[in-house]
Amino acid sequence: MSSGRKCNNCGSADIEVDNARGDAVCTNCGSVLEDNIIVSEVQFEENAHGAASAVGQFVASDSRGGATAYGKFHVGTGTESREVTLRKARQGITHLCSQLRLNNHCIETACNFFKMALIRNLTRGRRNTHIYAACVYITCRTEGTSHLLIDISDVLQICCYELGRTYLKLSQSLCLNIPSIGHSCCL
Repeated sequence: MSSGRKCNNCGSADIEVDNARGDAVCTNCGSVLEDNIIVSEVQFEENAHGAASAVGQFVASDSRGGATAYGKFHVGTGTESREVTLRKARQGITHLCSQLRLNNHCIETACNFFKMALIRNLTRGRRNTHIYAACVYITCRTEGTSHLLIDISDVLQICCYELGRTYLKLSQSLCLNIPSIGHSCCL
């Protein structure tokens, strides 16, 4: 398919643009004129079992570039995987905060800490409940509530030391200046 422009190398007007691959190639000399072309169309493919899936990647509006900033489509739901992750995190954090009797402001703050951790890929390789608990504990410390890490550990039935490691990793990686507490806890 010719695009109406000329090759920079040989001057040929036979340029093939393949939106599925995201490139433009001169059919005369074989030079790749453009690659990684961003297109606004969605294409679908069918696998051997007859299931359809979207071809390509969704670029989120808050992405900063690079392969780690891309999301994947969930065919049929119309949502990006990051949205699904954030929705599940909000549910988990809300449930934990309700068990600890924390208000909506604390829920929002903990969800914001989770978003920060997600953007910096600090959630990979860690259990969701540990991340939620660490975000809630960071919130408790910054908001000055009387909750200790052992309280969250008891509610979730998770080892306090594991939660402590996750909390320390998140707070250090996010460069948070968290106030110290006068109580003794398991950190």
